[in-house]
Amino acid sequence: MARKQILAAITAGLFFTCLLQAAQAQSIAVMPVRLQMLPGQQATSLTVINQGDVESAIQVRPFVWTHVDGKEQLTPSDDILASPPLATIAPGAIQVVRLVLRKPVPDRESTYRILLDQIPPAAAPGTVRIALRLSIPVFAAPATRVAPHLAFHIERSGGQSYLVAVNSGTAHNTLRNIALTRSDGSNVSVETGASPYVLAATTRRWTISSERLPAPGGALHLTAQGIDRDITETVPIVTAHP
Repeated sequence: MARKQILAAITAGLFFTCLLQAAQAQSIAVMPVRLQMLPGQQATSLTVINQGDVESAIQVRPFVWTHVDGKEQLTPSDDILASPPLATIAPGAIQVVRLVLRKPVPDRESTYRILLDQIPPAAAPGTVRIALRLSIPVFAAPATRVAPHLAFHIERSGGQSYLVAVNSGTAHNTLRNIALTRSDGSNVSVETGASPYVLAATTRRWTISSERLPAPGGALHLTAQGIDRDITETVPIVTAHP
């Protein structure tokens, strides 16, 4: 290896090491990573742990969490009160953040997200500070019994194709390890890395490959993992209406 290449590799390694050390110095952890409020429960809490070697400031903000036109939307809300909304945590210490539900839950599950932002101190010369943002889902159950109810179809619109899940139920479900296959057993590529949640009374879309899809009126085979059961269905292909 040429000398310049060696120096470049050493420089890149040192930069990565500094970046990693800074990230570790500023790292925080939250427990739990998902909150479920049972019927009648008005309060819960998060435990925030400073795993770094310097003090860390955090900000906690609640949002109403919905899906609009198949896309996730967060709206600032005072339905949940976070206390304290701002805190500074010493190295190795913990901070308990209390969350109080201020609005009655209607006849279907209410969904929120808590955004926890790390506010890093000013970086010393030659160092990098990495701020973290954690998004924690909160599900609040009503007094009545709730359950998800999903219906699926493949939608072709404007040269693009989507797997569409319509949740007409009163609680969320999750879809993980989604797989679509053609009648010959070959796979159809499905968008990865998307949020698995399908909230109550909402519609979710996942982009899929349009290559070799059957015409409207045909179908694909769907398999996925839901919250409490595996999903295996034949999914019809439709043409979206404008």
